[in-house]
Amino acid sequence: MRGPLFYSKILLFGEYGIIKDSKGLSIPYNFYNGALKRTDVNTSFAKDSNSKLFKFYDYLKNLNSPIVNFNLDKFYNDLKLGMYFDSSIPEGYGVGSSGALVAAVYDYYANDKITVLENLTREKLLKLKEVFSTMESFFHGKSSGLDPLNSYLSIPILINSKKDIKVTGIPSQERVGEGAVFLLDSGEVSTTAPMINIFMESMKKDGFRKMLNDKFIKYTNMCVEDFLNGDLSSLFQNTKKLSKVVFDNFKPMIPNKYHSLWQKGIANDSYFLKLCGSGGGGYILGFAKDFEKAKKELAGHKIEVVYNF
Repeated sequence: MRGPLFYSKILLFGEYGIIKDSKGLSIPYNFYNGALKRTDVNTSFAKDSNSKLFKFYDYLKNLNSPIVNFNLDKFYNDLKLGMYFDSSIPEGYGVGSSGALVAAVYDYYANDKITVLENLTREKLLKLKEVFSTMESFFHGKSSGLDPLNSYLSIPILINSKKDIKVTGIPSQERVGEGAVFLLDSGEVSTTAPMINIFMESMKKDGFRKMLNDKFIKYTNMCVEDFLNGDLSSLFQNTKKLSKVVFDNFKPMIPNKYHSLWQKGIANDSYFLKLCGSGGGGYILGFAKDFEKAKKELAGHKIEVVYNF
């Protein structure tokens, strides 16, 4: 048995903001993927994954939620036969490792599932998001459901608000373009739940809430619109503003050794960094209007290009 592949994702814009109804834009990242697999493979990775899936099975079995019904007997029997999630998606890096797993389990074991071949109405998308939010909460304590949704559909998703999401098209990549969106590897694994807890504690402060609405959400929304409209000049202006707001107000989510690198990009106008997912480690997302110049300034750091302008 080998299930279909589910890909990693990148939330280009909207981290933390979508919790408070900002816009968001999530795209598939096909460089990494994972699939449910049942073989006689007995590696430590397969054993560890199988053990985690048993815990996930227990969580789903004890859900008091009528939003989705699973074939739990089949799930259990497959786990007894050694099924695991065969994945190249790095865990704790903000590119949706748990989201891909959730999508795979839903696809294989949900009864009366909503399929990607259907006419994906707003109601169906919201239903899927709700199901995935409930499922992925097992991993993070709190989940928007967006990562599994993106992995399951494998198409860009635009979030206008919690109750308004839709699939969308993004401007086609310019292979000869000078600009790029890239991933910067911090070399540190992150855990989502503590980062979300820091954010929720910060939300109790009036000043932080005001900053979130007046600056963070404002610039996030503008970046989403700029990106979708292909307005690169405005996009880089607003990404710079967003990068500065994140640096000034989300420092616990930025690994200490990257503080000076973050500021250097803003000061030189050469690249602008932002959180990739919840932050705290893993990947950092970068935007550069001249990628070759940015690469020179980031020499010695591991970089992956996601999208060319």
